Amino acid sequence: MMNDFAPELGRRKRAAWGAYKSIEDVVKKTKNIRLRAHLFNTTVLPALTYASEIWALRKQDENAVSVIERSIERVMLGMTRLTQVRAGIRSSTLRQQSKIRDAAVYAKSSKIRWAGHVMRLNDHRWTRAVSDWTPRNVKHTTGRPPTRWSDFFTKSFKERYDALRVSRTALDHPGA
Repeated sequence: MMNDFAPELGRRKRAAWGAYKSIEDVVKKTKNIRLRAHLFNTTVLPALTYASEIWALRKQDENAVSVIERSIERVMLGMTRLTQVRAGIRSSTLRQQSKIRDAAVYAKSSKIRWAGHVMRLNDHRWTRAVSDWTPRNVKHTTGRPPTRWSDFFTKSFKERYDALRVSRTALDHPGA
């Protein structure tokens, strides 16, 4: 498969757990939630989302990144998945308790930040050339085309435009 993300996700998972193991003693000793969140956001999150600027994430890949993050978050809070289910605690509640940043949102924002850097390049660097390049002599495979890096921007700009359009309509017709 052309953009199989599983090997990279495996590497990111191992790196994130390794980063967590390096701060585990401090996290277990401190009860300060803000310090725990800061340690997570500055060590584990960058290890998990390393090179996320160039990822062509599908929905299932985003979910996989979130699963990895939630598992580390549960360990950080001293909870297992079984105790979480038995207590009826939702993952969103754990996220509010731990106050850590969402890895999928962090990856998307770093991708947007990287695209801004690339778009500001005005000389003939390979980074800009590769970003704008479309292969011409490659045969298309059958089935759904693989997710491209630029598809994320098309989708997110469309979502933002639709949200703006709805809010403007609501402003023009307040009673409707």
